Amino acid sequence: MSLAAVERRIAALRAAVAPPPAIPDRLALFGLGFGEPDPWQAAVLTSEARQVALNCSRQSGKSVVAAALGLHPALASAGSLVLVVSPGERQSKLLFKRITALYRKLGEPVPADVDNKLSLELANGSEVHALPGKEGTIRGFAGVDLLLLDEASRIPDDVYAAVRPMLAVSGGRLVTLSTPWGKRGWWYEAWTNGGDHWQRFEVPAERCPRISAAFLAEERRALPPLVFDSEYRCKFVETEDAYFGHDDIAAAFASPRAPLFGEGLTDAA
Repeated sequence: MSLAAVERRIAALRAAVAPPPAIPDRLALFGLGFGEPDPWQAAVLTSEARQVALNCSRQSGKSVVAAALGLHPALASAGSLVLVVSPGERQSKLLFKRITALYRKLGEPVPADVDNKLSLELANGSEVHALPGKEGTIRGFAGVDLLLLDEASRIPDDVYAAVRPMLAVSGGRLVTLSTPWGKRGWWYEAWTNGGDHWQRFEVPAERCPRISAAFLAEERRALPPLVFDSEYRCKFVETEDAYFGHDDIAAAFASPRAPLFGEGLTDAA
């Protein structure tokens, strides 16, 4: 056994016999790591909603909020399981890296048994894992306390269907964060038709004090309107290659008129 492994084992044994450290609540945890939150960030951090959708501009600060949300249960509740899911492993690693950076900035209040680029396993039995958004390889986890779905609008429907059952027994939370990507997919449906089952936060770039009006004016000139509206204004816009608009298609299937030939027709004998 290496010296580093021995030191980790000694730290874990000390943690097992020592009283658990006092872990601040989510809002205080964020403050210790990132400073004063924006009002919307504070609202997200104090929310107890089971399903949360963050429709936030690029560079608005949604990732740091997700980092605090992801680390807190791992520190505060022994045996917690937190999963970070994105369309690809690289994206999951980026959010996971923010979580581990916050963990180290706090002084690693609970020792780690495993600490690598994809997993953080703590001496209190809690685990945080970064996973790629692939339906065929993501299955196997159960009893998840928090699912963080990053770049949610780009996560395929089959992956979303595969991860939701992981919350069935635990009753854990589902927090999704993204910019829009057209009027399509499960995240668009959750945002527009999810009803009261979701708590929604919309944060366009104008509400972020760290993004200047001059920068946004330059981006508006540089980018196609569809891209600018999606990335900075949180708008679900039509895809460029769509022949028919989403609203036109929906209207075609929602006509109040009675069927031309009635209902329940069967083939002639």
